[in-house]
Amino acid sequence: MLEKSTEKYEEILSINIPALIFLSFYQPMYIYNVTVNIEESVHKDWLSWIQNHIQDVLATGSFIAAKLTQVLVDEEMGGITYSIQYTANTREDLNEYYKLYAPRLRSKSMKKFADKMISFRTELKVIKEFYPPSSHN
Repeated sequence: MLEKSTEKYEEILSINIPALIFLSFYQPMYIYNVTVNIEESVHKDWLSWIQNHIQDVLATGSFIAAKLTQVLVDEEMGGITYSIQYTANTREDLNEYYKLYAPRLRSKSMKKFADKMISFRTELKVIKEFYPPSSHN
């Protein structure tokens, strides 16, 4: 983290960059990705359920955002595949989630959809984000 006495810190504060943007420039962020293949027979129920589940995960305070995406591939095993990407500011936030909340939240999904879904988890560390240059017409 930047020391308060540094010129860069003072420059950033003087232009009022929101804290989230400030943090994204100066510390890596982490993505906790959960990929789920769900049977078509329960797909609609799961899709409704997962949106509430994502809100429960966000309510832990360990993550600052989440994205629900559909994976656009035809699976040989059938079913429909989704990716849920939770963004954490720090590795410590992610570890806190694993320690304090993950077992309880995972058990909810297993009780409801255990024999109808397959899931795996991946951790990603954001090295740098890139954006297209702005267009000046």
